[in-house]
Amino acid sequence: MEKFIPLSVPNIKGNELKYVEKALKEEWVSTAGSFIVDFENNIKDYTKSNFAIACQSGTAGIHLALIALGINSENEVIVPTLTFIAAVNPVKYVNAEPIFLDCDDSLCLDAKKLQQFCEEECNFVDNKLINKKTNKHIKAIIVVHIFGNMANMEDIMDIANKYNLKVIEDATESLGTFYTQGKYKDKFAGTIGDVGIYSFNGNKIITTGGGGMVVCSDEKIAKKIKYLSTQAKDDEVYFVHNEIGYNYRMTNLQAAVGIAQLERLEEFIKTKEQNYNLYIKNDINLLSFNKNCRPNYWFYSYLTDERDILIKKLQENKIQTRPIWKLIHTLKPYKNSQTYKIEKANYYYDKVVNIPCSSNLSYDDVLYVCKTIKEIENS
Repeated sequence: MEKFIPLSVPNIKGNELKYVEKALKEEWVSTAGSFIVDFENNIKDYTKSNFAIACQSGTAGIHLALIALGINSENEVIVPTLTFIAAVNPVKYVNAEPIFLDCDDSLCLDAKKLQQFCEEECNFVDNKLINKKTNKHIKAIIVVHIFGNMANMEDIMDIANKYNLKVIEDATESLGTFYTQGKYKDKFAGTIGDVGIYSFNGNKIITTGGGGMVVCSDEKIAKKIKYLSTQAKDDEVYFVHNEIGYNYRMTNLQAAVGIAQLERLEEFIKTKEQNYNLYIKNDINLLSFNKNCRPNYWFYSYLTDERDILIKKLQENKIQTRPIWKLIHTLKPYKNSQTYKIEKANYYYDKVVNIPCSSNLSYDDVLYVCKTIKEIENS
């Protein structure tokens, strides 16, 4: 088979060109224009959020959320070690310190270890969670919904409420994932904590090429995030800026693409679910998604004892794969950061290989990947 099968690429076969042409004809190409407002409203309606603010990237959205929630150099933030580094770097942007926790079998933040950490390593004084080791105020948790899965938000929110912790949901990989049962039934990933963030990078389930979206239920937080994302402009005529702002607004051209992509999101999810099940049917050992949610099936995680060999040999067969991210607490910028009982993350780092999962992956593509994996594993 001569065809190259990529890991995850955009599916742009809807109204993208039509809407972009309209934006170009109207000459609204930068960070103002009707498509931005429409895209915000469409995401708000889809996720049943009170507010949605379009921004430059998911990373920018997390940065803005941290500032709006008052996280600064006097604070620490609990984060997962098994995630893309963009979920954690913004903690350093605001001069706070991350504390790295383990994952559970969903690959998301381990709620049991979160509870243990709060009980064993902290004191709760004057409604503040104080780290015994540093005597600093732990003010927030960043929860990442890994690969389209849903973290254990029931337990995480109970812990956050008990210890007065702000919750930022990095749902950059999980647009469309929602609970189907339990306390948060019908609630989407990103809409349960204080602030949620989505990404529209090129490999996400829908894309704008780059870009992100912040959602929240609090009007004050929403206004602060939008204000900061547009250079903190207090007077648009006389250019008065009373705070340090950022050039974090999405462009109208990106939003035009996003609107077209969102129109097909449920179609993409359906296709990705079908392909996921086709892999399973052909005895490819993929990690399951949480049973109490409808995932968006963004990434497929294959477990193997021969990670590096498999990646290399699949590449030789023109099949693109990748290992899971290197654990963040092991990276140079974070080697001196505090960690707590990291065990399962090490296991999954050694064994997970992400295999092709694009929404435009064909039936024959999936079968070829299955056949090739089996041949490699049996050789």
